[in-house]
Amino acid sequence: MALIMPVEDGDRYTTNPTIWVGVAPDTLTAAVAFEVTKDIRAFLDGLNVTNIDIAYRETLPKSSPGHGPALFPIIEDGEPLKEVIDNVSIALSLPISGLKTTMQCTMGPYFHVGNRLLAVTARHNVFRPEASNAEYRYNASRPKKDVVLMGNPAFTNYLVSIQAHIGTLLETVESINRKINTLTIRVRDGVNIPESQIKLDENVAELGKIHTKIDVFKAFYVDIKKGWSKIKRRVIGYVVWAPPIGVGVAPHQYTRDLCVVELYKDRFMHLIGNVLSLGPEYTSFKLKGLLHECDNVPSGFKYPEDGLLRLQGILTAEQVKNPETKNLQGNPFRRVLKRGFTTNTTVGTVTRYMSFVRKYFPTGNLESIELPIIPHENETGTFSKGGDSGSTIVSPHGEFVSLLTGGTNKGTGGSDITYSTMFEWVWELVLAEFPDANLYFENMAAFLAAPV
Repeated sequence: MALIMPVEDGDRYTTNPTIWVGVAPDTLTAAVAFEVTKDIRAFLDGLNVTNIDIAYRETLPKSSPGHGPALFPIIEDGEPLKEVIDNVSIALSLPISGLKTTMQCTMGPYFHVGNRLLAVTARHNVFRPEASNAEYRYNASRPKKDVVLMGNPAFTNYLVSIQAHIGTLLETVESINRKINTLTIRVRDGVNIPESQIKLDENVAELGKIHTKIDVFKAFYVDIKKGWSKIKRRVIGYVVWAPPIGVGVAPHQYTRDLCVVELYKDRFMHLIGNVLSLGPEYTSFKLKGLLHECDNVPSGFKYPEDGLLRLQGILTAEQVKNPETKNLQGNPFRRVLKRGFTTNTTVGTVTRYMSFVRKYFPTGNLESIELPIIPHENETGTFSKGGDSGSTIVSPHGEFVSLLTGGTNKGTGGSDITYSTMFEWVWELVLAEFPDANLYFENMAAFLAAPV
């Protein structure tokens, strides 16, 4: 196919180069423009530059669109979107993925270094399995290893889950309408008037609430689909440091599976620190029951009124070995919680002993020390599944316990034993690389407003 060549019609004119001076609307007078033009012309004359036009135009600077929409604030129990908001809110355990990887996983705790906002996760979450295991440090001259909020499959499933909630609410509307029709007939026919009228009023009021909730969900769905569907719009940060994955790492002989992500602060403008959403899965009564099972030993757990467990303090390995709580048989034990991408909020039990893990390969064996968590004996599900790696495991008091790195199972799809690395040891690594790292935010408003 022949190349398409442009066709000229008419005379060609070439103008002088032009210096455009932008000014705010209605702020420039002819006299001021004349004086400024003389100064510019004098500067150009000093450079022996001639035949330059100078022009003025009214304009308003537009702010940069930033890195995408900000994550949502955390909402309290009872709010319409409570069941679906966590995936796009600033609470701990955000569902993340590498931009160029397929593994879906969970982001760990936030921390800051000066005015920079960062977070921890497991390295294997955002690096390809076949990639080099060498230490990684971000180099501004090379492309970033972007981290996104939900990979494409996870985002598609998220949209489907919102639609499913809307569908359930629409079914509820149909059910309530049937009740209203029945009660309306009873009232019309004078059947059990006082009770029928009360129930009719209650159902009419409930119907109004459900319709309001449907409107909220529909608006939320449109917002998410419009503003978040393109994966580039879900980039929340990039990897800045990742030591090589290691086993039997000195001095504790533990598993090192760590990655630090620098986050774009404009996407976290609603951040309130390291808080764990206890989610809608458990009522306060149910969760208290799982965490407190021995009458003569208080658990110390108080369900927060807003459903948000604020994290403070790091348990040491020595404290893990010597728990203060006891089970019904009087044996020392420690309950822990986590919230992950796949299994949401779960409660488990930390044993008093570290687990010696050996993995067999044709080229040799790898051995390491892990902190094991076993499922709660009164729960039918597992403590974790694939996709929960990187989750922060915490005590009922809100202390950092460990970082979830993996698990083992009997082919059930979940983990009979969840493996994790003591957060005390993880934080030692972070501090060695970032000496000024801090898990706590004293003045969040000032921090978020400060430029990086």
